[in-house]
Amino acid sequence: MINKKWSEFAKILKREVVPALGCTEPVAIALAAAKAAETLGKEAEKVVVKVSGNLLKNGMGVGVPGTGMTGLDIAAAVGVTGGKSDLALEVLRDLNARQLAAGKKLIADGCLHIELAETEELLYVEAIVEAGEDSARCVIARAHAAIVLVEKNGEEIFSAPWLSEDKGKSGCTMTVKEIYEYATEAPLEDLRFILEAVELNEKVAAEGLASDWGLKVGKSIAKDIEDGIRSDDIVSYAIKLTAAASDARMEGIQLPVMSNSGSGNQGLTATLPVLAFARRRDASEELLIRALILSHLSAVHMKSHLGKLSALCGASLAATASGCGIVLILGGGLKEVESTIKNTLGDIAGMICDGAKTSCALKVSSAVEAAINSALLAMKGISIPGKDGILDDDIETCIHNVGQLGSVGMAQTDKVILKIMTGKHTTVPAA
Repeated sequence: MINKKWSEFAKILKREVVPALGCTEPVAIALAAAKAAETLGKEAEKVVVKVSGNLLKNGMGVGVPGTGMTGLDIAAAVGVTGGKSDLALEVLRDLNARQLAAGKKLIADGCLHIELAETEELLYVEAIVEAGEDSARCVIARAHAAIVLVEKNGEEIFSAPWLSEDKGKSGCTMTVKEIYEYATEAPLEDLRFILEAVELNEKVAAEGLASDWGLKVGKSIAKDIEDGIRSDDIVSYAIKLTAAASDARMEGIQLPVMSNSGSGNQGLTATLPVLAFARRRDASEELLIRALILSHLSAVHMKSHLGKLSALCGASLAATASGCGIVLILGGGLKEVESTIKNTLGDIAGMICDGAKTSCALKVSSAVEAAINSALLAMKGISIPGKDGILDDDIETCIHNVGQLGSVGMAQTDKVILKIMTGKHTTVPAA
């Protein structure tokens, strides 16, 4: 029975923890556009992309890999001219200068339009491309790489069932206790695949520290350490590493990261603080692997209560999960893991998501520091009591409550955020 559930956990991780090149919202647009263009089979003369409000919010201010530009229009344009849909969330991996120029021309000639879709879906992209009398259409819904419909000249070429409406849950129920048991007891060889997250994400962090990416949050921390303003302790190291990776990713570095639950920043945040603690504590490879599994699967579990996109910052949940992995590195057990979750959620559960952008690196750094504080408190036997605020003595109820806060309680907040953001961009239709 347990082994069967462990098998399901492995499948969930391998589905939700995948490489992604660029912020996954503009990448989803590029993917839909690429699939529509491939289906059309000729050079597109007109492109219309319709997106949900949440996807619009998350994609309008972030760098698009290989372009040096930000925004939904360039993501759609290069998806049409140079995207490869079979690469999924790495759709723009092979983009070249000629294809970029063609994409820019589509925009300059007024042949590409971004519209707000009339949909209640939080994650929705519909790309329509036309050439002469021919047209093709691709729809992505509820997950960033979930192509659910492809049509050519009005005829269905491909269709797939939409993911269930229960916030993208896997169909396999899980609890923090079960996740902890899987991470600490499953055969090591069955978990080793998670090391790919270290390989990808550490490389991006190194680039973020080496060059001036984004707001240079990580690089600034490194300079502060050099100047004696900060100490070169394990906490600064973890924050520096994670923020630097987010700096580079948010500006559109042409390197993939290992994402979590459809978000690259969440993947970075679930990986790099755990790696930092493992490195500085001289942890064994086995302990690192098990801590990463605990972190990533806890992030998936918490995010499943929230949904793929919301007004609540997903990095705060990924940081909470990284705190669980840190506890394992420090020698803690299930009790300390649960206390870490309560402490972190009790601290930063209200952090809003106002779109993907360079300043996300600041939110990542704040969330990581909060999670580390929470883990260190937990290791001393300190936990926020369940009677406080939105928390509960039962850890699963805590997680459910935060999911309700983000998905239901902050629904109006989401609309206000979108209205403010679109009001600053006259080329984007207001919600």
